[in-house]
Amino acid sequence: MLDHLIQGATVVDGTGAPAYVADVGIRAGRIAVIAEPGTVSEPARSREDASGLVLAPGFVDPHTHYDAQLFWDPYATPSLNHGVTTVAGGNCGFTLAPLNPERPEDADYTRRMMSKVEGMSLVALEEGAPWSWHSFGEYLDALDGRIAVNAGFMVGHCALRRYVMGADAVGGQPTPEQLDAMLALFHEAMDAGAWGLSTTQSSTHSDGDGRPVASRHALPAELLALSKAVGEHEGTQIEAIVAGCLDQFSDDEIELFVEMSAAAGRPLNWNVLTIDAAVPERVPRQLTASERARKSGGRIVALTMPILTPMNMSLGTFCALNLIPGWGEVLGLPVDERIAKLRDPDVRAEMLRRADSKEAGVFRRLANFGRYVIGDTYSEANEGLTGRVVKDIAAERGQEAFECLVEICANDRLRTVLWPMPTDNDPDSWALRAETWNHEDVMLGGSDAGAHLDRMCGAPYTTRFLGDCLRGRKLLGLEAAVKMLTDDPAQLFGLRERGRIEEGWHADLVLFDPEAIDAGKATLVHDLPGDSPRLDSKAIGVTAVWVNGVEAMRGDVVSGAVPGKVLRSGRDTRTVSTK
Repeated sequence: MLDHLIQGATVVDGTGAPAYVADVGIRAGRIAVIAEPGTVSEPARSREDASGLVLAPGFVDPHTHYDAQLFWDPYATPSLNHGVTTVAGGNCGFTLAPLNPERPEDADYTRRMMSKVEGMSLVALEEGAPWSWHSFGEYLDALDGRIAVNAGFMVGHCALRRYVMGADAVGGQPTPEQLDAMLALFHEAMDAGAWGLSTTQSSTHSDGDGRPVASRHALPAELLALSKAVGEHEGTQIEAIVAGCLDQFSDDEIELFVEMSAAAGRPLNWNVLTIDAAVPERVPRQLTASERARKSGGRIVALTMPILTPMNMSLGTFCALNLIPGWGEVLGLPVDERIAKLRDPDVRAEMLRRADSKEAGVFRRLANFGRYVIGDTYSEANEGLTGRVVKDIAAERGQEAFECLVEICANDRLRTVLWPMPTDNDPDSWALRAETWNHEDVMLGGSDAGAHLDRMCGAPYTTRFLGDCLRGRKLLGLEAAVKMLTDDPAQLFGLRERGRIEEGWHADLVLFDPEAIDAGKATLVHDLPGDSPRLDSKAIGVTAVWVNGVEAMRGDVVSGAVPGKVLRSGRDTRTVSTK
């Protein structure tokens, strides 16, 4: 007997093949039958008419930070709402395990680092996760059997260094004995099911004390030793970030990526390729790494987002503005001192000069303050400003844009929410995106779901992208778009029998209305432990989501079931060749 029969759905199977109408039956967590409508004779415990709806494989998000959130939110919302059934975590070099049992203070260090570098609520981290593990395997075991999505995790380089080197992980180099211990710890984690190594050397990544995170101090020899270890395990990967990921790689960064992938004999993915027609040299420069890797026996894959993800800013809390060279020194001051500095014309002039200099790199685009939209305000002086563009307000007041913005924020004691308008929303940039998406070494992803919770909401990229393909710009057909969200990432990670609608494969499925699928506006909600805030987005047009054959979501409401699996390397992933 079938557990459930979906009748008359338009099946988009994830391979890129043309859609077709069929009945799809689920049994024991698998796709048991795909047949012509009305021809399934096997009885079913439940069934539904899906006429006019699209049935696709569950979406695979290749870059998330749900490592902590899954403990208090096993549904990985809002990703599950938007059709995501499998998430890859442990990215950017940051994981919650392993933790050295001889140093209980390492858990606090890790929480403060995750709060700073990934924008997670410190209170939620403290109150929402049990912190009952030491080894990476114990961390995976703590999640097993209690999550609603499938989840696989890389091992964070920072955690490996901290476990072995303690406080010396920041600023120090491992002795030969320490490197051997790090490698042994890494092998143990992959034996337990870790997907591989994640690491960062990005200049934007600092710990809770404001110091460069541990992996930023690693020399190439250490990175290559860890990369070689990745290749000694089945179904493993590398995820890595360097400073040039935000703008353009240096020759040394390209060479490092190539050597790491070649040493492992495994794919390396990086986050995130930003596409802007105003910077036409960026895409070919970034993809040079992929071209060189193929010649050296490696493979380098760039993640890129198929939508523009709004990110709110504030002069009152840590955000991307703090990463502009020289700005962190001002924006890190106590509120009263910060306001006084920001009101100083000479200080503002110097900040703008630094923001417009070459050293600001990709952050230069953040300094066009006339294009900011005022979000939530908190004072009587700012009544009526929500939704207005700063350049219009500045013109009315006879002020420069940055001066005007500072005064608005000062009225709210810097709590004002600011929304920068994207500079890459032009037809040429979208045409370049459509072209780049089809490159063999480019993959959709980079949501950062589970991180930067009150600043951005990238999780709905799946539904917003499909809505755009079906009813918006129509840069891609439905079949191609679904393949990019399902089979492509599943193939990169070597997921076993996931990413397609095929008889015998795992029944990870999403049913949606092609006339309606979309994502609602990101809104701030307070539903994290400790009443901490995050941005959420409603799924529009998603009828139901099944994970391993069990209904996990219907009509944007979670079912309460937790059918997800912790996906372990080797058992649930196969080795992906770089050839």
